[in-house]
Amino acid sequence: MSVYDRVKFLADNRDLSIKELATKIGISDVSIYGWKKTEPKGDTLKKTAQVLNTSTDYLLGLTKNPKAADSSDDMTPAQKEVAYFIDPRATEEDIEQIKKLVEIAKLSKRRL
Repeated sequence: MSVYDRVKFLADNRDLSIKELATKIGISDVSIYGWKKTEPKGDTLKKTAQVLNTSTDYLLGLTKNPKAADSSDDMTPAQKEVAYFIDPRATEEDIEQIKKLVEIAKLSKRRL
């Protein structure tokens, strides 16, 4: 499934057309259709997730759960400590990227 497929699924469930969604995000509907082949930029992805009340992880296919998660609540204390250790000034976006890298590392470890 592409980012577009997940966005379309969630938009349909919220009775939003792609054009209406694009307007709410502040981009063109053509841009959203382009997500069939490419991923949106981080800030656009974040806005899309907010409008659709989901997580960027879901839109990127990193989780199958479309429910939005509060990024500060879904991290274990150890994960928060690691994120702080990497950069005490980390933004929410930085923390999300760190979490994705940790998930990738966990998946790699399971395959060994």
